[in-house]
Amino acid sequence: MLRSAIEHLPASQIRELSVYANELAARGAVDMLKFYVGEGDAPTPAFIRDAAAEALAAGDTFYNPNLGIDELRSALAAYLTRLHGRPVAAGRIAVTSAGVNALMLASQMLLDPGDAVAMVTPVWPNLSAMPAILGAEVRRVPLACRDGRWTLDLRRLLDAARGARAVVVNSPNNPTGWVMPQADWLELLAFCRRHGVWLVSDDAYERLVYDPELAQGDGATRRATGVLGAVEPDDRVISANTFSKTWSMTGWRLGWLVAPEPFVGQLAKMIEFNTSCAPPFVQRAGVVAVRDGDALVAETRDRLRARRDLLLAGLAAIPGVEVGWPAGAMYAFLRAPGSEDSVAFARRLVRETGVALAPGVAFGPEGEGWLRWCFASGEPMLREGVARLARWLA
Repeated sequence: MLRSAIEHLPASQIRELSVYANELAARGAVDMLKFYVGEGDAPTPAFIRDAAAEALAAGDTFYNPNLGIDELRSALAAYLTRLHGRPVAAGRIAVTSAGVNALMLASQMLLDPGDAVAMVTPVWPNLSAMPAILGAEVRRVPLACRDGRWTLDLRRLLDAARGARAVVVNSPNNPTGWVMPQADWLELLAFCRRHGVWLVSDDAYERLVYDPELAQGDGATRRATGVLGAVEPDDRVISANTFSKTWSMTGWRLGWLVAPEPFVGQLAKMIEFNTSCAPPFVQRAGVVAVRDGDALVAETRDRLRARRDLLLAGLAAIPGVEVGWPAGAMYAFLRAPGSEDSVAFARRLVRETGVALAPGVAFGPEGEGWLRWCFASGEPMLREGVARLARWLA
């Protein structure tokens, strides 16, 4: 009854673990500690919520332009110009209904059945599922964990990108926290220019970078390494981003794309046929977030760095646990004795201890044997989770 690509599309194993954990919690079977979901424990700050509430109170509930309200596109242009030190025109920006929508729209714009996409993996499953839904081939290029650090063989990525329609890089990476070095970004950009390959950068975590050698800018402009500051307006480069992580707005479903202006002009049609537009009162909240949110971004980054350090110190004290150092994002990717089947391990762990981690295989076959731990939770919860894991493994 359905397209074969849909019938054979696996469901998200993160969501499946979530359903299992919630069923156990609802029955009172365990005291649940949820580390499987990629969001923090802090609600959206009041100054952002207030902007949306004021827009609702003013009746700002009607259709708006496909590409977003002018105020948000202009605010994003100013924000990105300041962040990357290179002019980004509002005409290159499209507002989308969440970052995942931005990525799917980019895929719909670029990919025909039979096209190939080179992608750094393991990776958030939604990102690799999109080409598959559209009938494209995903050429997976795995990261390796060497001496406790995640590394990419750039030569393998460039080889996989030959003849491909696009190459996709998520850095800082979900689930590993890997961050691509600037020299690799620039070499990849040069390759894509030479060969006419589209470069799609999933920049959801670009403000959440902790290691100085993989960061650029200072204070209000601190961000992860990347290419947007080196891109010409007509380069075949797409940057997809979201308000979810940086401004604690996961439930708002608001994102954006930066791309060449001719691409954005055509993208308006795709937005019309997908969602028509993002809600205007949500966009008003986005304007305030990027305009007035510098202190929030810095506080979020500092809080997550402290939680990362706390979690990694705790895990390092557990015999047999291996963790790849996360230089960015909000996740630790780890493996433990007995975690070779990550789904079975995660289900047993949550059933017997209430510690809910995402199975690594959810992020691709390269992740099998690993588990993703989101460290955006409060410090008491992180300590309790580590203590439960240690007792259980012992």
